[in-house]
Amino acid sequence: MTTLPSAPVEKVIVTYKARTAEAGSNAAAKSDAAAKGAETGEALSFERRLAGGAALVDLGDSATKQDVSEVMDAFRADPQVASVEPDIRAYAMAVTPNDTDYAKQWDLFEATGGMNVPTAWDKTTGSGVTVAVIDTGYAAHSDLAANVVSGYDFISSSADARDGNGRDADAKDEGDWNATDGECGTGSRASNSSWHGTHVAGTIGAVTNNTKGMAGIAYNAKIQPVRVLGKCGGSSSDIADAITWASGGTVPGVAANPTPAKVINLSLGGASSTCPSVYQTAINGAVSRGTTVVVAAGNSNANASGFTPANCSGVINVASTSREGNRSYYSNYGTSIDVSAPGGETRRATDTPGTVTTPENGIYSTLNSGTTTQSLENYKPYQGTSMAAPHIAGLAALLKSAKSSLTPADIESAIKANARPLPGTCTGGCGTGIADAAKTVNAVTTTPPAGTTFTNATNVTISDNTTVSSSIAVTGRTGNAPAALKVDVDIKHTWRGDLVIDLIAPDGTVRNLKASSSNDSADNVLTTYTVDASSEVANGTWKLQVRDVASGDTGYIDSWSLTF
Repeated sequence: MTTLPSAPVEKVIVTYKARTAEAGSNAAAKSDAAAKGAETGEALSFERRLAGGAALVDLGDSATKQDVSEVMDAFRADPQVASVEPDIRAYAMAVTPNDTDYAKQWDLFEATGGMNVPTAWDKTTGSGVTVAVIDTGYAAHSDLAANVVSGYDFISSSADARDGNGRDADAKDEGDWNATDGECGTGSRASNSSWHGTHVAGTIGAVTNNTKGMAGIAYNAKIQPVRVLGKCGGSSSDIADAITWASGGTVPGVAANPTPAKVINLSLGGASSTCPSVYQTAINGAVSRGTTVVVAAGNSNANASGFTPANCSGVINVASTSREGNRSYYSNYGTSIDVSAPGGETRRATDTPGTVTTPENGIYSTLNSGTTTQSLENYKPYQGTSMAAPHIAGLAALLKSAKSSLTPADIESAIKANARPLPGTCTGGCGTGIADAAKTVNAVTTTPPAGTTFTNATNVTISDNTTVSSSIAVTGRTGNAPAALKVDVDIKHTWRGDLVIDLIAPDGTVRNLKASSSNDSADNVLTTYTVDASSEVANGTWKLQVRDVASGDTGYIDSWSLTF
């Protein structure tokens, strides 16, 4: 917003000097307002006392600027008045950027399938955070250039790099085209250069409010292009070294990264039933250095457990959703998915593969028009979990910028805990839902006071010989849970000895609160347990699990709560 609207002033705020009658008496303030109204010819009325002690005086909705000026002059002339000021309007600053193609970015702002990004910009835009895009490198683009910092080319094969040498300090995207079918192995197809890394980078950090192109999610963050994908993709050895270098680790023969990234985006992957140790070691190192690692789940409409680095631990594994809020037809799924984000659909599932029939439903971002080598810059919509992951990388940058003390675990927990359910459908598992940028930013910037209690009062029936659970989503905390976490339990049951009660932390750790006992025939469990949960991240979904181990008596979870 460059120009604020001009709203009429309808009220003034009057602060009376200490020990005056009007400062302590509403009746006196009301009388004074009436007197000032008579003096100025305005219908003034005392409305209420403000928390700071000032009196709010209403002029009515027909007051002109001249009327307001005369009223304020009358109050200023009164020796009993310390100050008078207009009751002015304030406006939300998260408004539409002036980027010319912003309207095409439904993924940022639409209520159904979007990620609620604009409202988050009231609090954070990514300043002070570098995001490494480990991908095909960077194709020069004027809508990105101001936010790009020096990166590195980790492609060790000069033939794959197409730059005449191996690794070097130039992350320029030399193109990843394939001239003929089969060139990159059985089943590979000829294709043009994708400029994939540049598209990913635009979603994260395109320059915003520059009256051109598009808006980036973390538009004041810095983008570090790290090149690992060239002709026929890239090797795990190169990718692992890139992860290490980008996060500030040491790679033999490579100069130290002068601007280590606090977020890494990996919109890449390959088939593997396990996470290769070379990946896991690099990821562990990055996380230990405080870098959040975001990974695309894959585009095979299959379980993500069969793809890597999506199946590595310590990453945020991201599935893709459509503009309608469904799991995208191509997106991988499964229990390893942490969260979903818009990845778009440039065609319907039943349309001919390779066609673009619904470009308006894709993810619009920065690109290059060259079919092989770089040509003119442009913008195009793409689809893929490669497009979903940078939405989460951008959000991670917003969070880290808003609160620099957040660890990768804090960031992952906050994103997952504040996601919203998919408004559409998801078969196979889409994590905790579609990430919500504004809700997540608010959660990490608004710390609940000590003693905050989270409660679930929804009844859960406990039948004979069954196991049930009740969940509480904890948000807005930072760091780990306390060493004396209070767990208040109210369970109605006609033979409490039948019950085994456990507390399950967000990471799945089980802590037993109560064992079963054939000798305990009393009714109900109404008590408070104290648990050392200091090893657990506070934010996330906690569960109270209740197992009935005998027949003949039943009941229900009435309510339970966690007090931090």
